[in-house]
This record gives sequence, structure tokens and C-alpha cells, in this order.
Amino acid sequence: MNHASCPAYPARRVLISGASIAGPALAYWLDRYGFEVTVVEKAPTVRRGGYAIDIRGTAREVVDRMGLLTRLREAHVDSRRITFVDADGETIGSLRPEQMTGGKAGLDLEVRRGDLADILCTPLLNRIEFLFDDSIAALDDDGDAVHAVFDSGARRTFDLVIGADGLHSNTRCLVFGPEEPFHHYLGHIFAGFTLPNEFGLAHEAAIWNVPGRGAVLYAHEPSEPAHGFLTFTRRTPPFDAFRDPKAQRALVAAHFPERVWHLPHLVEAMREADDLFFDVVSQIHMPTWSRGRVTLAGDAAHATSFLSGQGSSVSLVGAYILAGELATHTDHGDAFAAYERRMRPFAERNQALATEGGTVVTPTTQEQLDARNAVVRDPQAGRETLSAEEGRAAHSGLVLPDYVVAVRDGASGRADGRR
Repeated sequence: MNHASCPAYPARRVLISGASIAGPALAYWLDRYGFEVTVVEKAPTVRRGGYAIDIRGTAREVVDRMGLLTRLREAHVDSRRITFVDADGETIGSLRPEQMTGGKAGLDLEVRRGDLADILCTPLLNRIEFLFDDSIAALDDDGDAVHAVFDSGARRTFDLVIGADGLHSNTRCLVFGPEEPFHHYLGHIFAGFTLPNEFGLAHEAAIWNVPGRGAVLYAHEPSEPAHGFLTFTRRTPPFDAFRDPKAQRALVAAHFPERVWHLPHLVEAMREADDLFFDVVSQIHMPTWSRGRVTLAGDAAHATSFLSGQGSSVSLVGAYILAGELATHTDHGDAFAAYERRMRPFAERNQALATEGGTVVTPTTQEQLDARNAVVRDPQAGRETLSAEEGRAAHSGLVLPDYVVAVRDGASGRADGRR
């Protein structure tokens, strides 16, 4: 295992924008290493609910080092089957989730996104400063510090600022300019929402596909709401619909006119949902993640897209690496460079999963759909898709350094959980 160490490290004032996954994970490690951390989040509180995300490979080791495995196992939703149906709504066959993803049954964790955010944030609420219902309006990096102005009107000065505020990062826009040069559109649009679980689903998902379009229904517990997804391909992003929910609903509905399977029910639920999440399927590709005293983490730096199944896992790993490099370098520029050297190959390898293996869930051509269905029909229960094989290698494609750092109380602290 790689080791990095340093003498007692003076605390620095760090502002993190975003309290979803990368933000609180980064705050945990920085607080442990003695930094003075402030997290600003535009939502009024930690966001609950949301669809399930996976924690696997290297990311599982990160949460183990954070001491969170027990709580995450308790929150594990345990999906057991994915059933595929054809254009007429007839069942093709079923796969275990790990046959598609490359995960490992009994080791990988699947938790609701809101549960993960809550598990990450709750231990920090009495340790660090959270500024909810606020966001950064302006940043001025004068070389010696970063002066932040918030939407609330407050003005604060920090040594470092880290944008962990997602695909459409406000921090990235303020420091690097408009999103468009870094936004890599993958040609898909999706709408996600909840609806009553009237389908008898439990710990499973069902997927309907025709080339270029798909509908997903899944549920964790019979007594809980089901989640619906409608996704379709489009040559260009629908920029005119991003700020118009009515236009979003009309656009999605127009792509699912069939009266087969559960499509009419899904379209109606989408029209009525009060939690509709509409967006494009995209990645962020940047030549560098840092500028001056500001850097980016998680989806803000290297969004992998949901087609990779690795967004949260890569974010957890990146938070661990960034904090460790900051704690073991006296110069922030050197730390940012080391962080990027370690993380970029891992992030890019996981980004590739969305384009090399993402057609398992979202086939765009009849050829891709036929190949996927052939795998589903295969009687060999243990057979895996090509994307599963690629995924397993990418999920564990980074060996975590064991950062040895002087912590706030002066005792020797290790990132592997030992003291």
C-alpha cells in the first residue's frame, strides 16, 4: 500500500460548495485532518429520498475507513432481480444486478441517495459549519485567499474553495466559465419520479426497451413508493425545456405514445409527479480541475453519468484522495496536482463505462438491443454481460494510499481507520 505522511499540519479554512455526496465525504476527511471546514448548500436541509446508488470496489474501502459500513449495511436496499420486457410488454428474461454491473453480491452496497447523504452529514452537523439555504454568488481569488460573497449577502474569506456541487456546478461556472465547453452530452434525456407501488415490485426492477427509448420501474419494499424512469435519445439537448417543467413533461410524454406494458401509467404519473427530476445524460470533461486556490470534486469535476453506475463511488474515492493530498502537502498547488494525477485515470476509466457498456440498459440501435436480449435469454445463470466484466476492473481500478496525518488533537491519525 502507498503511504504518505507529514508533520503536524496547520488548519486551513476551507469552503465546500455542495452537501450531497462528495461534499460531506470531503468534509469528513478534512475535519479529521484538522482543517476548519464550512459547507454551503442551496437546499434548506440535507436532501432525503432519491433513487438508489451503488457503492462498490474502491469506494467500499473508503466508507469502511470512515467507519460507516454498519450503517450502510442497515440502509442497504438489496435489489435482487432485473426483468427485461420487449416492445409489446412481454417478458424476455431476468438477470441479477451484478451480472450487468460487475458488482459482487454480498459485498456491494446499494442505498438510497438521500440515506447516503444523511449518513455522511449527520456526524458532521455538530463538528463543522453548515450554511443551508444559501449558495456562492461570487468568488475573488487574490492569490493569498479566496473572498466569497454568498446569495444571502454574507462575505467570508477562506484559504481554499472546493466545488462539490454537481454536474451543473455553480462553482465551476464562477471560476472556469460557462458549462458548455466541459459538458459532454451522451445523447440521452431522462425523467425520474416516484409513484405508488401498485405493481407488486419488491427488491427488483423491470425495464422496457425499444431502440433509443426505455422505461424503468423499480421498488425496494412493497410498502414504499416505486421509482419510474423514462429515457430517450435526442440529437441535441433540449435547452428550451430546462427551466420549463410543463415543456419537460410534454417532451417526455411525446416520446412514449404506446399503450403497452405500464407506459400509460408511467406517463400519467410523470405528468402529475411533484418530484420530477428532468435532465440530460452527460459527463464533465475538463483539462484541469483546479485554478488558483479553487478546485472541483465529484460530478463537478468528472461526472460519469448514471449510465456508468459509478458517479457516487467515484465521488467518494475522489473526496478521500483530495483530502489526503491536501493534508500531506504544505502547498495547495502541489496537493491539487497530486490529487489530479491519482484521480484522473480512475475517473476517466469509469467514465468510459457509460459509452463502452451503457447500452445494456439503454440500447440505441436494434443490433445493440438484440445483443442485450440474447444475453438475457441465455440459460447460463452465471453468465455476465461485457459491461459487467469492464465494470469490475474499473470499479477497483485505484489502490487507496494510506495517508498518515497529524490530526487536530495532535495524535497520529491514519486514513485506514487506525489511530
